[in-house]
Amino acid sequence: MTSQEGPKLSKLEYLKEGSHQLRGTIAEELKNESDEFSDDSTQLLKHHGTYQQDNRDLRKAKNPDGTPKGKAYSCMIRTRVPGGKVTAEQFLAELDLCEKYGDGTVRLTTRQGFQLHGVLKGNLKAAIKGINDSKLTTLAACGDVNRNVMACPAPYKNNAIFDSMQDMAYALAEHLRPKTTSYFDLWITDEAGNKTNEAEFQPVEEPIYGKTYLPRKFKIGIALPEDNCVDIYTQDIGLLGIVENEEIIGYNFYVGGGMGVTPSNKKTYPALGKPLGFVENDQVLAVAEAVVKVQRDLGNREDRKQARMKYLVDNLGIEKFREKVAEHLGAPITAPRDVEVTGIDDHMGWHDQGDGKLFLGVNIENGRIKDEGDLRIKTGLRKILETYKYESRITAKQSIIFCDIDPADQKDLEKILAEHGMKRADELTVIRRLSMACPALPMCALSITESERVLPDLISEFEEELTRLGLQDEQISVNMTGCPNGCARPYVPDIGLVGKAVGKYTLYLGGNSLGNRLSFIYDDLVPMGEITGRLSPLLEYFKEERESGETFGDFCHRMGKESLQEKAGLAAK
Repeated sequence: MTSQEGPKLSKLEYLKEGSHQLRGTIAEELKNESDEFSDDSTQLLKHHGTYQQDNRDLRKAKNPDGTPKGKAYSCMIRTRVPGGKVTAEQFLAELDLCEKYGDGTVRLTTRQGFQLHGVLKGNLKAAIKGINDSKLTTLAACGDVNRNVMACPAPYKNNAIFDSMQDMAYALAEHLRPKTTSYFDLWITDEAGNKTNEAEFQPVEEPIYGKTYLPRKFKIGIALPEDNCVDIYTQDIGLLGIVENEEIIGYNFYVGGGMGVTPSNKKTYPALGKPLGFVENDQVLAVAEAVVKVQRDLGNREDRKQARMKYLVDNLGIEKFREKVAEHLGAPITAPRDVEVTGIDDHMGWHDQGDGKLFLGVNIENGRIKDEGDLRIKTGLRKILETYKYESRITAKQSIIFCDIDPADQKDLEKILAEHGMKRADELTVIRRLSMACPALPMCALSITESERVLPDLISEFEEELTRLGLQDEQISVNMTGCPNGCARPYVPDIGLVGKAVGKYTLYLGGNSLGNRLSFIYDDLVPMGEITGRLSPLLEYFKEERESGETFGDFCHRMGKESLQEKAGLAAK
């Protein structure tokens, strides 16, 4: 609903409507002496691809005289990279910008983008302009619009399937991009746009988003039945490619996925996308636009905790939602094809690209590109990119793929990786390759406890336990977040860990690496030091009672919570 139709709107809806198409007072605030933005500008800045943060490790810091220093503000900048596809020059630009304006690190995200952290307010415009100079953008990387469109990153060249998914990701990203000129005015011009009064402001048409954009963020992902590497069921729109005669003839659309939860609000929950229908290639943009418009018109603008499209789909029911999409489209939606997800590939290691060249997937644990001790990821990646100028792909597991590698260079690349402490895929366990974490502390304002900084050591504990049980080769996925908002999609893997209190986590079980089933809460408020111990009897149970070919997540789902807790000696909760 719009502000004219509904009696109640959240504060942010009024803010967006009166912001002169996302300008607000950002231009003026960029010029003042304060080290922070106002609350209103902080909200609008998200649509431009940046979040204001403060370093929570420093919140208790004192001046020499004992007085509090106050919060150490900076900005996180997120770059939109459809399908995770970047040139060597674009990747190197991010590495340069993190050193010039950020904290010296780059983060590969769970949505196949880049993030720079620690950018001071005074450097924000220069950093965003630097990203744009590389022909990437931060527009719509965050905010109440469609965000980065994900797609399978594998660069196979033996048929058109993989290129067509990449092309569709880019087409969707461009089609659903906000049309406001505020981004250009604020960040790209030499002088920040100051045309903020009614007499000077000239709005442009926003045919898809309207005056108030969407009620909440919106996400899209594209994958294949045999490789759901981007978790399409967790997206607002998930596209599953339907292949005939080695080409994609269209997509099954799934709608209403989403991961965010507020534990104190029982009306919030994670959800998987529901089947909308089959859409031929030439109608994908039109159907996606129609879905977005249904969310625009009917999504909850009063309560942001109920504003994601998953709640609209559930409240209307999938049949009624399909009718609303058809109304916007002006045509009926065809029934979905009878195709299901059957596999996942992290695309790590060496692969024949199909055109005489190779591609190489390099695992970047939790996506953090930095140099620390003997593990010099940033220096190693820079050397490869500067030397060979490879096109790269960011994966949904926060890792990197180098494309178009001459087989003659294979040994040289392995040497560079080894010299910089980076392991080959065959030197890593499957559980480590499939694990991922959100950034959490110290920079995320929503985080309750640690995630990125503690998961590597926890995976080491898991590895020891799996090796003891002879299960070291099992395909087990572990996703961890520092809060229930679910940025690392913790409600679908075999093992999900969600921050609930300082140093304590809610333990989810029964999902799987395919991402097509939600997990259940097995135990709550589990101290970090007890997680492996809580899982150990279940892994033993799994080893003893598993069926042929059964994964750990499938086993937990089959046995159910009460059986697992009984085996572990826990009272049912």
